[in-house]
This record gives sequence, C-alpha cells and structure tokens, in this order.
Amino acid sequence: MKKIDGVIEFIKEIEGLKSVTRTAWTKTGRRESTAEHSWRLAMLLMLLEDEFEDIDINKAIKMSLVHDLGELYDGDISAVLQTDANTKLDIEEKAMKRMLTTLPENISKNIYDLWCEYNSCSTKEAKLVKAMDKLETIVQHNQGNNPQDFDYEFNLQYGKNYFEYDDTLKYMRNIIDEDTKININSKDI
Repeated sequence: MKKIDGVIEFIKEIEGLKSVTRTAWTKTGRRESTAEHSWRLAMLLMLLEDEFEDIDINKAIKMSLVHDLGELYDGDISAVLQTDANTKLDIEEKAMKRMLTTLPENISKNIYDLWCEYNSCSTKEAKLVKAMDKLETIVQHNQGNNPQDFDYEFNLQYGKNYFEYDDTLKYMRNIIDEDTKININSKDI
C-alpha cells in the first residue's frame, strides 16, 4: 500500500503542470499548459507508431509524458528567452529530484532515467521525442490565436537539427515550415 500512497501523492503534486503555462496559445487565445503540450506530444507519438517501426513507442510515449515534468515548480523557460540551456536543465533537474521523492525508488529511478535520456538525446527514442516535441510546439504556434507581435520566423529554425537524420521527420518538418510561412505571409498583409 505504501507504493500506492506514493503514486497518489505524486499525481497530486504534478497536477500543477496543468497550470504551468507556455509561450504558446490555443485557438481560443488561452495560454497552453505544459500538461496539454505533453498530452498532445504523447498522442502524436502514438499515431506515428507505424512510421517508426524501429522505435520502442511505449518508451517514447513514456518519455514524452515525463520530458517537461521539471517545469513543475519554476515554469517553462521559452526557447526564445533561454540564455543558457544548462541553467534550465539544472533548475529542472532539482525539480525532478524534489517531486520524485514520494515515489518508490524503482519508479522514481525509471522516471528520472527517462527524463535524463530525453535531455541527453542519447537514444533513437530520445531523438524522436525531441523532434516531435519541437514539431508539436511549432504546430501549436501555427494554429494558435497568438499575439500580434508573435515571432513566427523563429519557428523556421527552431529545433531544425533534430529532423535531419530521418526522411519521415524531414517530410513532417517541411509541412509545418510551410504552415509557418503562411503565418509569416499573413502578418505582412
């Protein structure tokens, strides 16, 4: 029963991710939450399972669900505002260690290891999740009701290097880049 108590405490704790907002807006103009982003990223990976047969999709989906847990206490630091990726990583690692204390050690270790693997981009699953994380973000930017001064140009280079190793990823990136260009051109009108 101690395991279940710890899991329930953890789930209560991470509820806060529903209120952590990102610099992305929904179609209705509301700021997107970290939890919403992670959910749609997991859905994207599930839908693409047949396109990436050499990927452990279960592991990739789990990784997508934990990749932004470190934003729980200090929020999301937008890529546009980041001055030092290591500082962001240090802040998020402290958060991860703090939130994982309620869980049994084996579960805590599994979540932490997935989070580390994602951040080091050291496996084919991590590389795919990293690319899909960028893709989901740009898709949200393209379909959101964004402020007038939203910088769509930034998206054309954002995370581009994560797509270069796979033809399917390149194809997907071309689609969202075209959507971005449409948004850029519509701002000029």
